[in-house]
Amino acid sequence: MHPADAAPAGAGLDPRAPTPALLLAGRRGPADAVAAAAGVSHRALVPVAGIPMLVRVARTLLATPGLGPVRVSLDDPGILAREPALAAEVAAGRLTLHASRESPAASVADALADAPGPLLVTTADHPLLTRAMLEHFLTRARASGADVAVGVVAASVVRAAHPASPRTFVPLRGEGWSGANLFWLRPPAAQRVAAFWRRAEQDRKRPWRLVRHFGMSTLAAFLLRRLDLDAALARVSRAVGARVVAVPLPFAEAAIDVDRPADLALAERLLAQRTE
Repeated sequence: MHPADAAPAGAGLDPRAPTPALLLAGRRGPADAVAAAAGVSHRALVPVAGIPMLVRVARTLLATPGLGPVRVSLDDPGILAREPALAAEVAAGRLTLHASRESPAASVADALADAPGPLLVTTADHPLLTRAMLEHFLTRARASGADVAVGVVAASVVRAAHPASPRTFVPLRGEGWSGANLFWLRPPAAQRVAAFWRRAEQDRKRPWRLVRHFGMSTLAAFLLRRLDLDAALARVSRAVGARVVAVPLPFAEAAIDVDRPADLALAERLLAQRTE
């Protein structure tokens, strides 16, 4: 049984209170092949089936009961004003700007600093995100009592639906897992996770320093595939000083974001099938 299904609900939380959302939409650097191929400044502005990904994801978040308001983390505040589909939501106060920081982890840490309660975080390069995915994730994240809940999709679920799609999975005992770009963060403990994430980002090109964060025994257990999902996250929880759980999602498309031009083609094909 996953801890996200078994843990008691968090004390002091009103399950009826809406959860604000942070939508990460900042630049991905000068080497962003997806943005460059589309001739736009931000990957979030790449159109998928004629609609910018930022617009698609923002609309989905705004249409999901129990979510809101939505803060869009951007380095260019003019983008929201230039998108007619979003300008009306800005005027209504349902969509606001968050000035992005130097990295995704820094942006999340900044947003958490003034968050009065739990925060949902997702990314703008997730055009296949649906209300059903969000509702499934939110229900289980809220009930988990955890400090951080992370949306994941089993490799078996993705391969059954999209056997030809090249996805990257974390190989754990019994099953591989892919992230779904969905995070539920509850301060103040989640702030420690964001700080840990920032340190890990700084060391991403120095693997020996990444190992230091988790310890050699954890690295050895991972390489030997002695850890299943729950055991791996128990180790992560000890390292970051907060309770982190996984929320497995039964939706294969929750694991498909647009990191490469091939992902863009797949997303357009899947969106076309939804409207047939």
